[in-house]
Amino acid sequence: MVYDGDTGATLRTVGTEGRKPGQFKRPNGVSVHGNLLFVVERDNQRVQVLSLPDMETLATFGETELRKPYGLWVREHASGQLEVLVTDAYMAGKDAQDEDILPPLAQLDRRVQRYLVSVDGGEINAVNAGHFGDTSESGAIRVPESLWGDAANDRLLVSEEDLASGTALREYSLAGEFRGRTIGTGLFKAQAEGIALWACADGSGYWLATDQFKDRSLFHVFDRKTMEHRGAFAGLKTANTDGVWLHQAPTARFPQGVFYAVHDDMAVAAFDWRDIAAALDLPLACPAAP
Repeated sequence: MVYDGDTGATLRTVGTEGRKPGQFKRPNGVSVHGNLLFVVERDNQRVQVLSLPDMETLATFGETELRKPYGLWVREHASGQLEVLVTDAYMAGKDAQDEDILPPLAQLDRRVQRYLVSVDGGEINAVNAGHFGDTSESGAIRVPESLWGDAANDRLLVSEEDLASGTALREYSLAGEFRGRTIGTGLFKAQAEGIALWACADGSGYWLATDQFKDRSLFHVFDRKTMEHRGAFAGLKTANTDGVWLHQAPTARFPQGVFYAVHDDMAVAAFDWRDIAAALDLPLACPAAP
């Protein structure tokens, strides 16, 4: 579904169900980098790359490694390529009640797959560059979905949705090493979900992360550097949120930026950054460059 970000008007729909290019099966995670749209398809076990704004499929990758992919994060790599990190929530089967069986800790070392993607004109080439996942009791990611990174602070946050072990945000380095800290333990009550970063050039900013309550989603805000909890906000009806996206650049309707959140898999809510900042006593804009 493609909407106008300012008015909310429906512009077009893209794709049909299937396995061919331009078709999708259980698309779950999306990320935009420049004029490229990356879409994770859980049931096609792949990432599909589309061009913007025409939405033509340029490539797919990950079919060999991915088993149950959910979320992804894209950044420019030092090599000049794009680095794409994809969470993989593979399970060990189903029990008698048709519930997922978690793999043992020793098998959770493939929770995130890493790809290096070269872009040459309209040609896309993706190479698997390994995988990672801590296998300790405190660092393992049992049920991953969303993830987002911060190169300035060498920080990767991965949502841990497993309620039994404690839903929260695992902190990894961009190299894939657990940094010994879990953010929001005891704070998240439903499921830690969609993650976004409000980033300033001086290194300041804020993390936003979803607590996925069925009746009304709660969005926690943390300091970018210290990870101190700065508060939380909610919409009047926005609930059961999976995906989020933060558009920090000004638009006509949202001159200080806008935070988008999926509502119950059926709509998208837009939160004006001016309202978020006013509610939590945060800056309206990044500090001016010296």
